[in-house]
Amino acid sequence: MAEESKQGMRKPVFAKVEHLRPGTSGHTLTVKVVDTKMVMQKGRPDGPQMRQMRIAESLVGDETGIIVFTARNDQVDLMKAGTTVILRNAKIDMFKGSMRLAVDKWGRVEVSEPASFTVKEDNNLSLIEYELVNVVEE
Repeated sequence: MAEESKQGMRKPVFAKVEHLRPGTSGHTLTVKVVDTKMVMQKGRPDGPQMRQMRIAESLVGDETGIIVFTARNDQVDLMKAGTTVILRNAKIDMFKGSMRLAVDKWGRVEVSEPASFTVKEDNNLSLIEYELVNVVEE
């Protein structure tokens, strides 16, 4: 019985930004927020909570590189420049051929202690374009 409960609490393996690849998920990363800009705000702040939808794009990174993180609704408030956050169970979404990091309802964004690393801003993974190639199986 004790063995089973230990299994569920696996210590997450922290990933580095430079190792993110298209179509992957289940990433846990510690990143610093470099910059955030609101890209969409729908609904009235005083309206029903379900109707309001906010999306911001945050440039986040670690000592290996940076990537655009798409923050939604409550996540937007956490993504302030200079803040260190832990992204749990993050996934890579593709947007116009480039990678975006996202955390859906199965993951979590949490503010953490300030990280000691310096963000490597000259390695932006969201600037790399990937071509979608259809593999035809014989």
